[in-house]
Amino acid sequence: MSSIHDELYQRGIKVSPAGVNSPVRAWKSVGGTPRYIKRAEGAFMYGEGGEKWVDYCLAWGPNLLGHAPAAVVEAVQRAAADGLAFGAVTRGEIELAERILSGYPAFQRARLVCTGTEAVLTALRLARGKTGRSKILKFAGGYHGHGDGMLVKAGSGLVTFGVGDSAGITAAVAAETIVAPLDDEAAITAAFEQFGDDIAAAIIEPVPANNGLLVQRPEWHRHLRETCTKHGALLIHDEVITGFRFGYGGAGRLLKDGSGALAIDVQPDLVTLGKIIGGGMPVAAVVGPAAILDMLAPAGAVYQAGTMAGNPVCVAAGNATLAILEQGAVYAHLATLGAAFDEARAAGSAPWVRVGPIAWPWLGGGVPPRTDSAIPNSIRAPFGRIHARLLERGIHFPPSAFEVGFFSAAHTVEQVRTLATEFSDALTAVGG
Repeated sequence: MSSIHDELYQRGIKVSPAGVNSPVRAWKSVGGTPRYIKRAEGAFMYGEGGEKWVDYCLAWGPNLLGHAPAAVVEAVQRAAADGLAFGAVTRGEIELAERILSGYPAFQRARLVCTGTEAVLTALRLARGKTGRSKILKFAGGYHGHGDGMLVKAGSGLVTFGVGDSAGITAAVAAETIVAPLDDEAAITAAFEQFGDDIAAAIIEPVPANNGLLVQRPEWHRHLRETCTKHGALLIHDEVITGFRFGYGGAGRLLKDGSGALAIDVQPDLVTLGKIIGGGMPVAAVVGPAAILDMLAPAGAVYQAGTMAGNPVCVAAGNATLAILEQGAVYAHLATLGAAFDEARAAGSAPWVRVGPIAWPWLGGGVPPRTDSAIPNSIRAPFGRIHARLLERGIHFPPSAFEVGFFSAAHTVEQVRTLATEFSDALTAVGG
């Protein structure tokens, strides 16, 4: 029997590639028809067919306060009433930059853009402009937006030039990206020994969370920092996902392990931000020292521009969100949720990797992986069955075995405990 979701999907594929405007929304990884969302509020999303789900996708991470928090919606409504776009400077842009920089005390400048991909492209261009070098070092399994140079994967060997991971990327562009494995200090050393004079920057997520949750050793992060410094390359932390998620600021400074000691304690040269700083609206940023950011046009010779950058309605959402996060209560609540989730999952059969309010169900068995190569494709099938079962029980999790889920200020202790127990029951039921 056809559902409203099937009907909408059939309409969608007639007007958009695969019926979607971003690939993973097509649900190819879990099978079935994607669910069409009508509205969302707090921890819940509501489908076009009248369904209600507790949501752990949260728009792929931006909604740290939950869906449609009243203060953010009201700020957006007030801003929209004054005009949707000006193409001119506004007070709100200054306020948002000030709020962002208060979480990154080592930096003096922020350039607002619209997307995480734009932020990364700008940071890479700045790195090349600053150093006069052309190559970028990234790590296998890391995702840094859909810029041509970042859509590359490793070949054989410890270190290699990138090979295009998408049609339309020329060999010349891909060759400017060097790819090394995560969790391997020797690979970092080898990359810089071979290409050091040409490497403008290394880019890494402080907590790689775009292909599983690949938590890296603090020693590895510090080795990367030291090697970049030694060879005159910049270190870029891609915090599109992690920025302001573990506390008010960056993961390199705030992320802590179980003992309370700083787990990374690394100061990058540039940071890219997105998701949370927009509060559900398209806002992203590049943050760094004045000596680097002032190289951007019109202050300097590195060109970057955007008609919708600093859009007043989007900036209003970001200011309202960060104003709430500045108070600290959200982070205390997220810590409570994490502890409750850990207690519930310990009683079940489902293994998870969790860092703060980010959680990933690890279905590969054994020690959780630190590299993408340690994640087997065999986890796809059982996860697809688990995903379907969770939907039936009112839980919406990202539709991919390789994607992480998120907790928000709107979730309750009971809800995250239910996620743990329902996932464990589903794993047992599907024979994962």
